[in-house]
Amino acid sequence: MATVGRGAQAPARWQLVACGLALFASCLLAASAGAFVSNLPPLFPAALTLDPDARLPAPTRYSYRGLHTTVMPGFEAPLRTRLEARVPAAFGDVLAFYRTELRKLGWQERQDDAVITADHARLAFVSPIGPAALELDRNGGSTAVDLVQKNSDVATRANVLPEPGRAKLVFSNIGENEAVLAINERTILRPAGAYAVALDLVPGKYAYELGVPGRPASTNMLTVTAGDTWELTIGRDGEAWPPLQLY
Repeated sequence: MATVGRGAQAPARWQLVACGLALFASCLLAASAGAFVSNLPPLFPAALTLDPDARLPAPTRYSYRGLHTTVMPGFEAPLRTRLEARVPAAFGDVLAFYRTELRKLGWQERQDDAVITADHARLAFVSPIGPAALELDRNGGSTAVDLVQKNSDVATRANVLPEPGRAKLVFSNIGENEAVLAINERTILRPAGAYAVALDLVPGKYAYELGVPGRPASTNMLTVTAGDTWELTIGRDGEAWPPLQLY
């Protein structure tokens, strides 16, 4: 499994238009007897425009944008695609943009699962290829976007689709020695070069130890939610890799 990311795209699409110092001073003098009203257009228009080249829906206006995909060997389509972005626009405008654009793509919002406050939103969707989620957070003058779409067909064919109401954990060993995973009161051994093994877990928070005999084990916590699939891997050098969300 691999995760591919493309990020840190900072567009130079706008330039500030400033009046000269002399003109600005005269404006201030003219405004001394009353309120100063600028005739300059707003720096950013209120409406957000869809970027036709974005793989997941995103506005053309952004200060950062990154796309991350999780892929399985032998499958061209990704298991999971994630868009991260910072949009210099009001929280309400970004929320309205996504509800409109995702509806156009046939994404059905699960309104009973929606959580919306003055500066945060988390929405769940059923997209044409699988479950999806949108999270928005107001951050100063920008809105942070985290949009995830999963591919249920690929997950089914790759045998990593969780059971309903459960999470799945995949344990892989690509090192040259036997690897050991201890989690949820179970100890699982995987010989070098063996196929990955999968466990079904009840959603929750789990302490685990991962390593190879004769070396200190990596101890960590993993939080899983229903419908998610995670992978724990021992790399070729015998080191435990950080958890990777596959689906």
